[in-house]
Amino acid sequence: MKMLKNIKTPQDLKKCPKTGLPEIAAEIRQEIIKTVSSNGGHLASSLGAVELAIAIHYVFDAPRDKVIWDVGHQAYAHKLLTGRLDQFPTIRKSGGLSGFTKKAESPYDAFTTGHSSTSISAGLGMSCAKHIKKDKSKVICVIGDGSMTAGLAYEGLNQAGDSGRDLIVILNDNDMSISENVGALSSFLSRTFTQKRLLEFRKTFGEFLKALPGIGDDIYQIAKRSEESFKTFVTPGMLFEAFNFEYFGPIDGHRLNHLIDILENIKEVNEPVLLHIITRKGKGYEPAESNPTFFHGVSAFDIDSGETASSDQGPPTYTQVFGEKMISLAEGNQKIVAVTAAMPEGTGLSDFARRFPDRFFDVGIAEQHGVTFAAGLASEGLRPVVAIYSTFLQRAYDQIIHDVCIDNYPVVFAIDRGGVVGEDGPTHHGLFDFSYLRSMPNLTVLAPKDEHEFSAMLETAVNHEGPVAIRYPRGKVTGTQTSSQFQPIQIGKAEILREGSDILILAIGQPVSEAISAAEILAGKNISACVVNARSVKPLDTDLICELAAKTPRIITIEDHVRMGGFGSAVLECLADNGITGITIERIGYPDRFIEHGSQMELRQKYGISANGIVDASLRLLNR
Repeated sequence: MKMLKNIKTPQDLKKCPKTGLPEIAAEIRQEIIKTVSSNGGHLASSLGAVELAIAIHYVFDAPRDKVIWDVGHQAYAHKLLTGRLDQFPTIRKSGGLSGFTKKAESPYDAFTTGHSSTSISAGLGMSCAKHIKKDKSKVICVIGDGSMTAGLAYEGLNQAGDSGRDLIVILNDNDMSISENVGALSSFLSRTFTQKRLLEFRKTFGEFLKALPGIGDDIYQIAKRSEESFKTFVTPGMLFEAFNFEYFGPIDGHRLNHLIDILENIKEVNEPVLLHIITRKGKGYEPAESNPTFFHGVSAFDIDSGETASSDQGPPTYTQVFGEKMISLAEGNQKIVAVTAAMPEGTGLSDFARRFPDRFFDVGIAEQHGVTFAAGLASEGLRPVVAIYSTFLQRAYDQIIHDVCIDNYPVVFAIDRGGVVGEDGPTHHGLFDFSYLRSMPNLTVLAPKDEHEFSAMLETAVNHEGPVAIRYPRGKVTGTQTSSQFQPIQIGKAEILREGSDILILAIGQPVSEAISAAEILAGKNISACVVNARSVKPLDTDLICELAAKTPRIITIEDHVRMGGFGSAVLECLADNGITGITIERIGYPDRFIEHGSQMELRQKYGISANGIVDASLRLLNR
């Protein structure tokens, strides 16, 4: 780290000669690979954006100029260039740096990210605010080709082009194939067209043509069309030109000299501009270049071999159980189809896609469209299963209500990553799904205690006449004291796992195993705990809960979810609505704030979503 260690701010980077920048890029890649191999993280995308981060900070004046990294997957180099080298080994660790850009972490992080396709909308808002304040500084939005599959990006482009505001959008494209000759010509044209003197000449000459009496505007339009036709012939920029953006590219995003020259030129343009660059995901680390999907978000790995700890050790994950069960169900029911939003691997549907290609639909990063698309499938008699992470399903709140629930379509929502997910932090924790789903009429909301119950719930859901949401956690299954024999699930019926008379523990989902462990600890203290697996947040098993509450009025609810509006709130409403009085209740869940990043175990222990948390709550109740 001969050069990188001396860069504390982008101002230090600007002092480096251009000839030294490739060495800085190599040092950044070395630091990213070393740290991610230990901590896990988003490797391939960050390796692909190293030169881009260097060029942006070499040319622009952050933090006065605002740089927004869409999603933030690719922002590790940005962090290293903005004073966080010493802290970088803590990234994604409890108390350490965030794995995404985070406004509270650094003045160089212009916008908190984690979900895709927000950069253009946020950047346009900043640009309009700067215009009102007469602030001449720049706004630069870096967005990947994957994020350009979301409608939000085009909503931002639409307004930005119409407004004519000063905005620079850099499309970091690591999936489009551009031939060498076209790429070279595009690079030459982009560097030429962005030169200040040419831009000024084009503007002045255009005004001259339009001023010619009688024929000026016609001649100007012919000249403009001729230029655009030539640019369209050698570049794929017609779409962005239609949004009234000045389009430049595509260019090689790893050629620092070209990048810097073009950004220097674009810096002088005071209207919407889109620069299209081509990068290679995983650049500089062969295993990531060869398998960028695997190394997109990766756990700790061996640098020399690129291998992680074997995923075959121990029990399967809930995601794997879901994928296997979906294939089994689809083999017996031709109406079952699967929908996901750019996450076939992440949701466990890759094998389903290979097995049933005509019944698998990847809609891209477009959760809203995916949900309404599923409603359309269901309206024609199919049984769509929509597999989306909890945190991303939040984007489709209106579509679930309006397009699925109102007409009671039999759409199954397989909600992966329910609860805390670990090191990705507050933008990715699935802590709000019970709250935002249980208020929707017609929707059934379930959460399994183990893999066997999960499989049974899926089978029940695809045969249910109405929408069903099944929420399950990230990670390996718990195998909670059950038989592998299939047992059908009766919706709205809980099960008593352990009888007891001193404390009533109502648990749902992952914490059920913690409730069983807590009951065993309490038994050692001569405290008898009744443990109930609620199974369903909506509908609740009102009869059983009220009957047990009347007999055992000291009650604990536990969920891997925020307390506000969650399972515990549903239990309180149930007891109040049914006139159950004289009870003492403690709800275990997350407080009314965004939960920081850290391992799942660390976070659950810290916030009491654990056997020890239940024991402590039980002792408090008994001592009141």
